[in-house]
Amino acid sequence: MNINNPQDTIVALATPSGSGAIGVIRLSGPSCFEVIQPFFKKILKEQVGHSLVLGALKDESGTVLDEVLISIFHGPKSYTGQDSLEISCHGSSYILQSVIELCLRNGARMANAGEFTMRAFLNGQMDLSQAEAVADLIASESSVAHEIAMRQMRGGFSNEIKDLRKRLIKFASLIELELDFGEEDVEFADRSQLNELVSNIQQVIRRLIDSFRLGNVIKNGVNTVIAGRPNAGKSTLLNVLLNEQRAIVSDIAGTTRDTIEELINIKGIQFRLIDTAGIREAQDQIEAIGVEKTMEKIETASLLLYVFDVIRTQPEEVKADLEKLSKNNIPFLAIANKMDLNPYTKAEHYTNELLKEENYLPVSALNDMNIEHLKDRLAELVNINQLEQGQSVVTNSRHLGALSQAAESLNTVVENLKNGISGDFIAMDIRQAIHHLGEIVGEVSTDDLLESIFRDFCIGK
Repeated sequence: MNINNPQDTIVALATPSGSGAIGVIRLSGPSCFEVIQPFFKKILKEQVGHSLVLGALKDESGTVLDEVLISIFHGPKSYTGQDSLEISCHGSSYILQSVIELCLRNGARMANAGEFTMRAFLNGQMDLSQAEAVADLIASESSVAHEIAMRQMRGGFSNEIKDLRKRLIKFASLIELELDFGEEDVEFADRSQLNELVSNIQQVIRRLIDSFRLGNVIKNGVNTVIAGRPNAGKSTLLNVLLNEQRAIVSDIAGTTRDTIEELINIKGIQFRLIDTAGIREAQDQIEAIGVEKTMEKIETASLLLYVFDVIRTQPEEVKADLEKLSKNNIPFLAIANKMDLNPYTKAEHYTNELLKEENYLPVSALNDMNIEHLKDRLAELVNINQLEQGQSVVTNSRHLGALSQAAESLNTVVENLKNGISGDFIAMDIRQAIHHLGEIVGEVSTDDLLESIFRDFCIGK
């Protein structure tokens, strides 16, 4: 990506490729009006910003390419902060390609991935975490993921980080001022106030770090593994949750040999359901591979649905299975399946120190019994209370890394304050924390960092 020529005029298709009712071509840069003007009758630069202009767009020979609607944006009041325009055409692939080629012949160049949003960042229209939220918003596939991205794009998370930086900068400046008067033994920064400030900031950073587990699963989908013994009804449960015959169902044990993954949206949360091979001593090499894959999927799961057959599985077998499967303290539900065949089964038959009653759920996947309640329980286990309280949620691993490094620096500050270390070392560690927080919002950035962030954007954004 070339980030050194912000004065280039760039062009790209902003809508998905292929035929459609309309297509939008976006241009941005100092010469964007001049690129189009020779082929359009009305004087574009004289039009009021945030207005629409209708007219015929012609090529060099005077042939009309299309009747288009041009949206006018004068910098800095535009998405990129530069003069920009968007050409809405009929969605013919031929028309769109012809208009783009016309722009390229007249001085524009093709935009790189994410270059429009990168210019918005470089021109101060948004900070770096807001820019990253644009990509998250485009990729959001659930209402909760959409809500988090919208909050971040509107600056909720950024404002929290900027406030932390501002408070630390104030104290760092006072400590550094002390160093200028080192011979006079004066103290401008009250150490008890600094200790209290650092403690408060550590609590905020710790909460943000802890929120990543929730944010990550919401952003990428909640990995939910359906596991259990052969013929427990795992595939039937998958099918009924999806409301389609996705997995082969058979009375023959070991039908599922490989994992089957499907997405389902429950109460605005995206769940990635993973049906797995039955857990047992494998009968052949292929089944053995399937069982091995099951255990691998459980290791990376965010939720576990352990399904057991209330007719064939004894309480001690359920306990043994859960001791083997419920690792890493991941939330789980024990699904007592085939209740239609044994309706007198009760929770207390199976509950123990590992399986609490709130984690036990009786169902009949075949008869759709209690399936809606199961969906409710799945949504509850994700625990989106933080969203409902309006708190910031970290969804980006880059932000998590920067927060973790800031936390380490602040831990050092606390230790140094406790041990009476001199102010120059304390100031250095505070500056390190400020630096790491600045990486999140783009107060500190490099070309390599920007390239790694924006290369994953789509062309045209």
